[in-house]
Amino acid sequence: MQFPLWQAAASFAARRHGRQVRKDGRTPYFAHPFRVAMALRDAFDCPDPVALVAALLHDLIEDTTTDYDDIAQAFGAEVADVVAALTKNMALPEPRREVEYDAALAAAPWQARLVKLGDCYDNLCDALASPYGVLDDAHLGRTLDRCRRSLNLVRPDDPHFLRQAAELVEKLILAAEAALPRVSEAPQKRSCE
Repeated sequence: MQFPLWQAAASFAARRHGRQVRKDGRTPYFAHPFRVAMALRDAFDCPDPVALVAALLHDLIEDTTTDYDDIAQAFGAEVADVVAALTKNMALPEPRREVEYDAALAAAPWQARLVKLGDCYDNLCDALASPYGVLDDAHLGRTLDRCRRSLNLVRPDDPHFLRQAAELVEKLILAAEAALPRVSEAPQKRSCE
């Protein structure tokens, strides 16, 4: 029996992320790429297997010892190219790194831009719904800036679900902006709905 590629990607990513945790210090890191893939499938209505697999793998090159060749060997060059486009060059100073990252996403296949919007969607939902109150104004401000820049990368010829994703992310940005003055107050549960 042949299993979908996303199942192999989920196992691969979970093993590679290992014991990493999210900024709250509690949530296993793999929850994030898994939620990004689910956002693509369920919130953005994207059935594309390359996008779903890349979503599961999107932080591996940047955050683990996994490299492009590891991903290409296991999942093919098309998936590896999308993941590479989603990987920042951490050796560059931040302003230049962000400019080059945005340029790479703009030139990449549409799947990379969709995964980036899924990444924004999950990070904003996480910030709005976190029961741990770990985000400060500066962190949320940087997240909002990155997400606003990501919205500017959506092109008119991109698939409809990419434009749908942009609309959902834009709504979350507005909700997060409204919550920003309250982020540094006592922990509170906010909704990403």
